Amino acid sequence: MNIEPFGLERWFAEYEHEADIMLAESGIRSLDVDRFDLDPGELGYVIPTNGNPEFRAEVGERYGRSEDEVLFTCGTQEANFLAFLSLLDDDGRAVGGDAASSSRAQSAHAVVVTPTYQALHAVPESMGEVNRVSLEPPEWELDVDAVADAIRDETDVIVLNNPNNPTGRYHPQEKVEALYDLAEDAGAYLLCDEVYRLLSPDPVDPVASMGEYGISTTSLTKAYGLAGLRFGWLVGAEEVVNGAWEWKDYTTISPGIIDQHVARQALGEHEDDILAENRELAASNRDRVREFVDEYGLEWYDPVGVNGFVRISDGFEDGEEFCRGVVEEESVVLAPGNLFGFDRYFRIGFGLPAEELEDGLGRVESFLDGHA
Repeated sequence: MNIEPFGLERWFAEYEHEADIMLAESGIRSLDVDRFDLDPGELGYVIPTNGNPEFRAEVGERYGRSEDEVLFTCGTQEANFLAFLSLLDDDGRAVGGDAASSSRAQSAHAVVVTPTYQALHAVPESMGEVNRVSLEPPEWELDVDAVADAIRDETDVIVLNNPNNPTGRYHPQEKVEALYDLAEDAGAYLLCDEVYRLLSPDPVDPVASMGEYGISTTSLTKAYGLAGLRFGWLVGAEEVVNGAWEWKDYTTISPGIIDQHVARQALGEHEDDILAENRELAASNRDRVREFVDEYGLEWYDPVGVNGFVRISDGFEDGEEFCRGVVEEESVVLAPGNLFGFDRYFRIGFGLPAEELEDGLGRVESFLDGHA
């Protein structure tokens, strides 16, 4: 397995720890730990290692799935990674798949809608061949026909991120259902990273609820403000989940017991309050960033979630030059668009506390004023 360096993480490693303000982060502000009970009892392994059965059943109910179709993971990143390992083995056949998938040609194949979080295309590319179907500015609209054209007889999985990172485009229910139908007709799976889904006040249905060929991955990181908890899950067909669990034995083995203990509270008695607070913060901060974008004559697609993808002005060579200038002169980290395949853009994250956002935007404005 050969995998390309994770460009965004390397960018963060270069600048994040020394900069004053992080405006490239893609999550909501972190919650204080004192709102949760932190005593799970003994600090042993979670047994069984795929997660507490009763809690898995509770999560499964959200998708119309059973406890055996849910695997708890270390964030969405591990959920996606394990799903790809389960779906794409060395000779390209779906692990645990049906007879049709077992008879496919011997090369792993995925169709990935981009731009997206790098892991969603880099991991499949390390295992086989990937056809990317690009969303195009300024609307970043999903082209279902283009996805259909990219599907092959040997396609194992179609990959979507909804709402999209970095653009904030939230693909509507009918388009996601159309992708699911394409996947089902091809005998492939539709995997959707839904980590931002519940930041919308009117979320579309999760993909895992659409049928046997739907796979949903998510975590408590983005919408819930619990990034440090590192708690996520994978929901899908039992054979896919079992394959992922087999690989999990070689990664994190089980979820952390404190993580699971707090996660159950976050998805229980605290959920309504957490989501209401975070949606309000995301909406208010989005309004402030929209004012900034309009004031400086920049362009973006009005996003859902806590990411915006902003086109830079013509006075800069590309997004990387712009972002390096901002961090080196104003100590504010933004994410260059070339890390997502669009070098005239940068990603801005606006899920942080409002006063930090205001400070960060003020510094970016100073940079722009100084280079006008």
